[in-house]
Amino acid sequence: MPATYEPIMTTTLTTSTVSFSLSSIPSTYTDLRLVMSHLAAGSYGWLSFRFNGDTGSNYSDTYIRGVGTAAQSSRNTSVTKIEVGGYQDATTTIPALTIMDIFSYAGSTNKTVLIDYSSDSNGAGTVYRQVSLWRNTAAINSITITRENWNFTSGTTATLYGIKNA
Repeated sequence: MPATYEPIMTTTLTTSTVSFSLSSIPSTYTDLRLVMSHLAAGSYGWLSFRFNGDTGSNYSDTYIRGVGTAAQSSRNTSVTKIEVGGYQDATTTIPALTIMDIFSYAGSTNKTVLIDYSSDSNGAGTVYRQVSLWRNTAAINSITITRENWNFTSGTTATLYGIKNA
């Protein structure tokens, strides 16, 4: 990572779980980057993210997804979480990679999020790009990550980086 990226915390799961949180995020950076290499107990599912425990209808997204040879795009408004992935996904031996950039996470405006998600299951993988919005002006101090449909398995790793002022 460039010198402007500073690791804040890393979580590596040692047991199977449906969700985990990154909390006590300091507000001393301009942006955040979350990098996840995740394994799952099943081959179909998706991730969901919530900020500061917010379960209200305050999230929106627009995405484009390629699955094998098929493509799809869609958008969601006023939903209760950010959802990412689906179709071919991580397994217990083949990880998926998710990179989430959260811009101006400690600022007093709504939060914009850019997500890159990629997985491969024996050549029939998924590529997913999404822009999301959290309509809340509070600084993000926690991120709850949930594996919908199947559990995360041991070996899943999430590292949160703070990006310094340039």
